[in-house]
Amino acid sequence: MHATIPYLREILIFLAAAGLIMPVARKMRISPVLGFLCIGFLVGPYGLGRLTSQLPGLSLVVITDIEGVEAIGELGVIFLLFSIGLEMSFQRIWSMRRDVFGLGLSQIMVSAFGIGAAVLWLGGNAESAILLGLCLALSSTAIVMQLLSEQLRLSSSAGKVSFSVLLMQDLAVVPILFLIGLFSGRSDAAFAEAMLALAEAAGVILAIFLAGRFLVRPLLRFVGGSGSQELFMACVLLLIIGTSALTALAGLSMALGAFLAGLLFAATEYRHQVHNDIEPFKGLLLALFFISVGMRLDVVSIWDDIGLILLAALALIVFKAAVLFILARLFRHSRAVSAETAILLGEGGEFALIAVSAATVAAVIPMSIAYFVIPVVVVSMFAAPLLAVIGRRVARILSVREAGSATGSDGETAEGRVIIGGFGRVGRAIGRILEDQQIPYLAIDCDPDLVMRHRNAGIPIHFGNANNDRFLHQIGIEKAIAFISTMDERDGAAAVVEDLHRFHPHLPILARARDPAHARALRNKGAELAIPETTETGLQLTEAVLQASGFPDELARSIIEKERSSSA
Repeated sequence: MHATIPYLREILIFLAAAGLIMPVARKMRISPVLGFLCIGFLVGPYGLGRLTSQLPGLSLVVITDIEGVEAIGELGVIFLLFSIGLEMSFQRIWSMRRDVFGLGLSQIMVSAFGIGAAVLWLGGNAESAILLGLCLALSSTAIVMQLLSEQLRLSSSAGKVSFSVLLMQDLAVVPILFLIGLFSGRSDAAFAEAMLALAEAAGVILAIFLAGRFLVRPLLRFVGGSGSQELFMACVLLLIIGTSALTALAGLSMALGAFLAGLLFAATEYRHQVHNDIEPFKGLLLALFFISVGMRLDVVSIWDDIGLILLAALALIVFKAAVLFILARLFRHSRAVSAETAILLGEGGEFALIAVSAATVAAVIPMSIAYFVIPVVVVSMFAAPLLAVIGRRVARILSVREAGSATGSDGETAEGRVIIGGFGRVGRAIGRILEDQQIPYLAIDCDPDLVMRHRNAGIPIHFGNANNDRFLHQIGIEKAIAFISTMDERDGAAAVVEDLHRFHPHLPILARARDPAHARALRNKGAELAIPETTETGLQLTEAVLQASGFPDELARSIIEKERSSSA
């Protein structure tokens, strides 16, 4: 450690891993999450750290302070949940209530019951069984959401169901901490104290909602009016971390507080600017969090029980996946979505590491059980990237059976048609217009539920990924009229446009953009035309206002066309 800069050596090691090692992992098509987990194990005290006594020079590349790194890495989880909250709204959360409070709560209770029964059968006491059942029923919000983000599947059906379950799991943190306090006290005073903590948590959530609704927009408007980007960024960070700190003081997870802050920002006109500002922070700090998880794996100390630990981790994943699959089917999700969600959420979560450690300190869970359970959770978290790949492949197989054929076995190809990449709200609107004008089209989408629903309605749509050139070749993209990208994910749309332009340079590419900056980026990647959704909406409204004010239609249209050209 430097005399004046704390964690200087740790920061340099982390930046070297992120800047030098991870590009190699990406070229080898290794998941960045798995890459950082492995890097954490390698540079941690239980990897190269064990060799420093024989090779003192290795101390320069070893991180020994797990708690310090983990504390900083927790900020990555905070920014991740905040950015997810930015893409949500209170109305959307309410529309997901069936999966959040129905499927999510059912998954926690059924999984906890099964795991707790196993603990009792193996000789544990009732308190340990209850706490371990609840803790191991939770999954890793940070890892799962990052994996979905990498695959551009946050807005897919499986992504939405996974998020709903994870949101309920984050809410379950409060009663679990309540039970730890209750079991450690064994008195009326402890019960009263725990009930007070629950009331305090509810009060903090209500205060955040009320304060955010009336204070966030005026505060951002005031700071934004200063013209200083630094002051604006400082204000945003204060609101994010401050909200997270408030929920932590109330016994809730900091990640839940960050998500609530994101919901509040989502209702303002500053959401896109804020999203762009925090993205670099989120990526780097989240990587540091994954490194801290990898540093917890002590293979040497568990080597004698490694077979049993691997078997327990596998049993945990299989049991949780089976429970969630059955429940998701009962909640009327398709087999493809149910399977992908179930497999993706099979691993243990970071909160289990915290809660089991806290319960051990409080003498609720025996130390011997904690020493076995924590490695099981860490091993299952290492398996999460593989689970994501398996879940995706299983979903593809099931979706092919449910949706008919993924590559057009019914004779539908792109020959002489417009291809619509993404068949959400915008894609469906384009499809209706093309149908009215008798222009043939073929839609593709990677949401199996959506594909099956529209195929059953007679719409020409295939299940597939627009950045998979092999799939595009199978549907005959070489003979398509044009490609229209309706994706709203910034990075995903840019990747699709870039690959299409590279492999099919003569294919006209038209794209929907989030804003003017996104439109310019898409045009730079090869799109002939990129229409900013927000800008175009404003231009059309302005044209209507001009016509209503007495301007001749042609004059109003020419004014708007001039403005449209200047903003392109």
